[in-house]
Amino acid sequence: MSRHPTRDKPADKTVRLGRPPDADKRLAVIEAAKQLFAIDGLQGTSMDAIARLAGVSKVTLYRYFTDKDALFRESVAQACARSAPDGWELLGGSLKQRLTRIAEDFFDLITSEQAMSLYRLMASNPRRHRKLSLLFWDAGPEAIMQRFAQLLDAARAAGELQVTDSRAAAAHFFFLVKAELHMQLLIGVVDKVAPAKRRAHIDEAVAVFLRAYAR
Repeated sequence: MSRHPTRDKPADKTVRLGRPPDADKRLAVIEAAKQLFAIDGLQGTSMDAIARLAGVSKVTLYRYFTDKDALFRESVAQACARSAPDGWELLGGSLKQRLTRIAEDFFDLITSEQAMSLYRLMASNPRRHRKLSLLFWDAGPEAIMQRFAQLLDAARAAGELQVTDSRAAAAHFFFLVKAELHMQLLIGVVDKVAPAKRRAHIDEAVAVFLRAYAR
């Protein structure tokens, strides 16, 4: 019996996606990759296993992605895009309302089951998963902070914020949103965050950021 489930069949924790229609094959590949990467990492996940879980042939898989690195970057970027849609730039309302919406999206992203599984995997063996971590950082946190920094620049130009280093301010914002709740979830101190506590936590993070940077 194989010691590694993804080399012979999808791991027990995964959900088989079925055979997708042609138009959805690329998306099915990304969804399968996200499931397997979160369980077995970059080294432990084979392109064969991803193709089987996605219900596509390896020929189809390589038509979309030349290697696992490209597939992982795309899976992280897509996950971030879902929680940081293009509408970020189009959000209406006051600065506080806009920041609150962004904080909500980000908090829900980083506390999702898949994100938590991936964080724990990277932290479990940093040397083994170093490449995975570097790819993740560039495609995920760094990309989000760079994009948010551009929004902060726009808010500064509009006279809403006093920001001298927008990239540093972006890091301050997102780490305020993570705070202790994310750590508690990560190490199992709590299993979930009650809606009222989530609301209070996000409101406090936004309030602290505005006290530091609002004009």
